[in-house]
Amino acid sequence: MSSKQVELARSAIEACVREGKKIVPSPEIPPELQGQAGVFVSLHKKGQLRGCIGTFLPTKANIAEEIIANAIESATRDPRFPPVTADELPDLEISIDVLSKPEPVHDIRELDAKKYGIIVSSMGRRGLLLPDLKGVETPEQQIDICRRKAWIGPDEPVTIEKFEIRRYH
Repeated sequence: MSSKQVELARSAIEACVREGKKIVPSPEIPPELQGQAGVFVSLHKKGQLRGCIGTFLPTKANIAEEIIANAIESATRDPRFPPVTADELPDLEISIDVLSKPEPVHDIRELDAKKYGIIVSSMGRRGLLLPDLKGVETPEQQIDICRRKAWIGPDEPVTIEKFEIRRYH
């Protein structure tokens, strides 16, 4: 059985794709969907990434609203992919990552690629990578990927922040 987080994301995507509607969370929001946090919604189809959009800091009133917004964005606005179609809905695997508040990193030894996601910033450019991703084993790999995502050169000074996630499938 999937989590409330995944069920909410699936409902949001299905309503958007099938009916062009945006769902609204129930007034009786369960405790695990209350509070505020950054949220990433990742979509996979047959093991391949199909969309991933998120916020590293909260932008909505609660986690439920954050999941709905990012699920719709992930399904319809990820620039790497065409919008999800109704035919694809049964094949979508959805995972939700609820992020802790980012904390500054002062030494790379504070990082662990399996435990922490990172945000690498330099002069207004920012790259983010979630933790525990297939093929990413070291903090150095995380930093390199974030630099490339944000177009930050290998010699440019950066600030690094780390965060933890609660992942739901």
